[in-house]
Amino acid sequence: MTVLCAALLASCAPERGAKSLPGSDPTFVSLNPCLDDILVEVAGPEQILALSHYSRDPSGSSVGVETARKFGVTGGTAEEVLALEPDIVLASSFIAPTTRAAFERLGLRVETFGSPTTVVESVEQVRRIASLARREQGGERLASAIDASTDRSPGRRAISTLLWQPGQIVPGETTLIGELLRESGFTSHSAAQGLGQGDYVALETLLADPPELVLVAGSSAGQSHPMLNRLAATQVERLDQRLLYCGGPTIIDVRERLEALRDEVERRNERLIEAPRQARASGRNP
Repeated sequence: MTVLCAALLASCAPERGAKSLPGSDPTFVSLNPCLDDILVEVAGPEQILALSHYSRDPSGSSVGVETARKFGVTGGTAEEVLALEPDIVLASSFIAPTTRAAFERLGLRVETFGSPTTVVESVEQVRRIASLARREQGGERLASAIDASTDRSPGRRAISTLLWQPGQIVPGETTLIGELLRESGFTSHSAAQGLGQGDYVALETLLADPPELVLVAGSSAGQSHPMLNRLAATQVERLDQRLLYCGGPTIIDVRERLEALRDEVERRNERLIEAPRQARASGRNP
């Protein structure tokens, strides 16, 4: 009799992935790489049943592959997600209507998020996900960290910059990365040429009218051409493409990288100015 009761109790015990008990913190499955990063920052690890499969791809992970390996992943099929029994599914607003409908028919709550085009919009997403997770304090900590990462150094000269994204295209001005570049003291060389979101920039176009800084975030043939290294008045630097598209904690990483790039460009300019002076002082032609 004792053995039978024990077996019955064991069969009723909740397994990992089962829906949360009333009053407990909700569990999540994330289907979007940008939402992965925010969720990991604000929710408890026990709340995260799976991240998107992009999280384990070094070129697409916003959380970092090592962090992602601590959690499960899902390709986003209804069967995979249903097996995990999350309380909430986090997805892009571009989720296929048929997929969303399938989730909802199965009784899963789906919360969708767009791609933020400003820091303010991104912070709103942070707070919304934190609220869903019932971890508002964690959301406010992350929001404060994002605010604190802003470069508030006044009076720095703007640097003409072309951000060369994968496929040799450029971002528009009404994008998150566009805003982060502007606030960090970089002006858009492509916008000054009349180019907009997703416009293609050939190597020949760049060489004919180069900016002060080229940020290469792609691997096309033109983006690795030796001619780029012959631009005497242009500094060419790499920018990790994972920094291009996501908000949340990624904003802090972008700002740190852009601040380091500003310092590098300014030091290079100082050397270029100083070299002729030193040459004249030593009696040599500059």
